Amino acid sequence: MKKCLWLLVLAAGMLPLQAQHQTSLYDSTSVLMEESGLSHVIHHERIRVEDLTGCRNNTVLKIDYDPLSAYVEFRNVSVYRRSTGHTDVLLHNGNGSQVYDYVAPARLIYWGASQKMIQIGHLEPGDEIEYTTYRKGFTYALLADDDSRYIPPMRGHFYDIVPFWSSQPVQKRVYRVTLPTSKTLQYAVYNDPDNTVHIDQAKHGDKQTYTFTANDIQPLKPEPRTLANNDIEPKVLLSTAPDWQSKSRWFYGVNEDYGSFVPTPEVQEMVDNLLADARNEQDSIAILTHWVADNIRYCGITMGEGEGYTLHNADMNFTDRCGVCKDKAGMLVTMLRAAGFEAYAAMTMAHERIDPIPADQFNHSVCAVRHRDGRFEMLDPTWVPNVRELWSSAEQQQGYLIGLPDGATLQYTPISAPENHYIRIIANNSLDKAGTLTGTLTLTAEGQSDSRVRSVFNAPQSLWRTNLEQQLLAVVPQAEIIDIQYTDPDSYISQPVRITYRYRIPNYATLDGNTAVFIPLSARNLFARAMSHLSFDTKAEQRTQPFADACSRLVEIHETLQLPAEYKQLHFPMVEGVANPAASFGCRYWMEGDTLSFDETVILGKRVYDAQDWPMFRQTVMNQRMLADTPVVLTK
Repeated sequence: MKKCLWLLVLAAGMLPLQAQHQTSLYDSTSVLMEESGLSHVIHHERIRVEDLTGCRNNTVLKIDYDPLSAYVEFRNVSVYRRSTGHTDVLLHNGNGSQVYDYVAPARLIYWGASQKMIQIGHLEPGDEIEYTTYRKGFTYALLADDDSRYIPPMRGHFYDIVPFWSSQPVQKRVYRVTLPTSKTLQYAVYNDPDNTVHIDQAKHGDKQTYTFTANDIQPLKPEPRTLANNDIEPKVLLSTAPDWQSKSRWFYGVNEDYGSFVPTPEVQEMVDNLLADARNEQDSIAILTHWVADNIRYCGITMGEGEGYTLHNADMNFTDRCGVCKDKAGMLVTMLRAAGFEAYAAMTMAHERIDPIPADQFNHSVCAVRHRDGRFEMLDPTWVPNVRELWSSAEQQQGYLIGLPDGATLQYTPISAPENHYIRIIANNSLDKAGTLTGTLTLTAEGQSDSRVRSVFNAPQSLWRTNLEQQLLAVVPQAEIIDIQYTDPDSYISQPVRITYRYRIPNYATLDGNTAVFIPLSARNLFARAMSHLSFDTKAEQRTQPFADACSRLVEIHETLQLPAEYKQLHFPMVEGVANPAASFGCRYWMEGDTLSFDETVILGKRVYDAQDWPMFRQTVMNQRMLADTPVVLTK
């Protein structure tokens, strides 16, 4: 069953292609669904370890589970010894070697997860492990006192996401689900153009069985910065939920019934104080969103029964001042309602596509507020601490579902225009006859670029000056920094970040009687931390897989450089122009008397790109790198 965590995904992408440490000879999952939605899952697998790393990785078998909502057990475990031909039966029908049950390691989310494990012991390459496990229940949801706690939160329904991909070879994978004929199962295979997943359906009495099979699953060779495996490799989605509207209504009802959004007197007082000087509707929304983002720290503390899909109530969130994404979203919904807004919780999937089948394709919770004109605005207090946006544009092109009393359909966040995330660098410099550069450089940034630049201040104040100096010294280590001026890091709501350097850089240019050789300072990718596209590996000319950057982006650079004399000829780097909605690049050098001017513009049009966008994106990145590394040559 899919593990559903309201955990913010910090990073997404392909699993790294590993050496073939093990091979799954047979991987079978059988699911029996009851009328209530309670599912019994038997997993049977036989693994051959191929090398010493595979031996080490399999000395212990583990099952992760939540004791409050799932029951798991090892039933059978055997080891076939290649060298002797002997089979060691460690566990048979639950009897044999000791099975240990420990609290699972945790970081930031402390919800009481556990691990059951059994020691396999010493293995040699070629040995095979065969084991069977049983599970009933799910991961986290609304709970009761008896076996009903294993029934999924959307009672009477079943859903699953079944990967038919693997980071290690799989000779055969089978997934079989049996459910009452009274249930209508929606299913679809995605990312499988070669039809490698075969489907069989059968009825027997009041039961129906669907079987999905694939043979010879090989690890996909990953391309740099590609999308999540579930977005590009075969998977099966299954759900008995009729549509997204029913899931939306359920999510709304779960939290309204629990009372997740009822403001306490303390919350109401805080909202009234925060909005005392609010100017308008949008200002009020922004004030409350940023307060929750900055004051509810990310740390998950269990509420016991009810953890998971249920959003913690206002009293718990406001008292603890901490929670995971669902709790931060719940706190914001509560405060918006206390302010008189119509607000709802919503579910989304960070850094992974949500496909049409209404399965449980969510890992993140956010907030939706309805404006007076009827439109919804999406808010994410988890992703916008110290970010000027109310919805992080690192989440553009992302699916979401609002929990509404009348139900909602699945929607996707739009592409955020590159100009919403600009980086602007303006430099005014002069060069003397000794090759010393003096001048000023001012950088401003907005949106996601603002947050990346502003991250230099995510340190004790005593280190701010050092962090800022390092941004310039990383480009020109010999720089003598005379002064640095910057906007108040805590005033991020009221103004974009602005940083101005005043400097003197000896030996910046090489000058002789007739020639000057140098690279315009503004072209040298100062604050590259805010330009994640520059970290792409551009060796490959073509791609077969889509890819993702952190965000859409606009880079604008302008520099004027007064020279010690007039130069008649200008030789500058020749780059290939790029003009495409996905990515574009332009630059210009020109002389006016003793002054050289330089312009550069980079436009990256979205966050998620198709494989065919790669040549333009790649050329844009290479052009920007070339200008940062290739000098201008002026001659008299």
